[in-house]
Amino acid sequence: MVAVGYRGDTFHGSQIQPNVRTVQGTIVNSIKKIGWWSDGCLGMSSRTDAGVSVRMNLARLDLPDAVSGSVDERRVLRALNDHLPDDIVAWGAMRVPEGSPSRPVISRKYYYRSEISRRWPVDVDMGHLQEVCSIFEGHHDFSNFCRVEGGRETERTVGECKPWVNSEGRAIGISVSAQSFLWNQVRRMSSAVTNVISGEIEKDDLIDSLDNPQRRVDLGMDPPEGLVLWEIDHTSLGGLGLGSSPETSHFSNAPVGLREHSIWSGLCKLEMSAMIHSEWIRQYEKF
Repeated sequence: MVAVGYRGDTFHGSQIQPNVRTVQGTIVNSIKKIGWWSDGCLGMSSRTDAGVSVRMNLARLDLPDAVSGSVDERRVLRALNDHLPDDIVAWGAMRVPEGSPSRPVISRKYYYRSEISRRWPVDVDMGHLQEVCSIFEGHHDFSNFCRVEGGRETERTVGECKPWVNSEGRAIGISVSAQSFLWNQVRRMSSAVTNVISGEIEKDDLIDSLDNPQRRVDLGMDPPEGLVLWEIDHTSLGGLGLGSSPETSHFSNAPVGLREHSIWSGLCKLEMSAMIHSEWIRQYEKF
């Protein structure tokens, strides 16, 4: 199992699609260049949309019998990175039992930098934010907080939803953990939280949209650039890549003015990119 990270702004999502650049397609090309490719040898743990960056996703890689016993984890990482572009990095690896699936995991954790939205208040009441975030915790039908796919179950259990606080103690967004997520779920949750703490809607409106999923309500969706898939706790990996918190000391404060915020949003994206690049380096150095 290989831990990979990538910048969301340079890929059209993680899954292979025809005629566009995707994460899985890029990894497939690197495996083919190395000479390790066989049909079905690669499986990705989590699907991410275009624009969503990733500190940690997991790729199950079945090595050919001819090399599986002669290469260790470090050599696997070196071989992959020698053939990957600089916007995707393989930074960790661990041998797992043959046939181990990539998708069933204990939990996934996302961070969303909600202040990328102009609606995010300059001064956030931390107690209020914590209270609003906690509404999402537990088992709910998230029909109003996802892009509904035909035939797919919309109930999920959120283990934790809490404020994302920077190194200065300022609330800049939310962090959410669950075993699995629906399409666009975290981005819609972030938008809904922002709606409440900015005063656009009442807390009871948010609760009602969860309690009555049959009544369609659109509380908006924040842009993909604020979202990072941070870590995946997989049963076979023994804690690989877990326990690290985002380094935010380089994050700037969002300005108040409309034009200023529009300009700053570009800086915000660069800061998010720097955050995950620094993490890739830190994790790779452990190998």
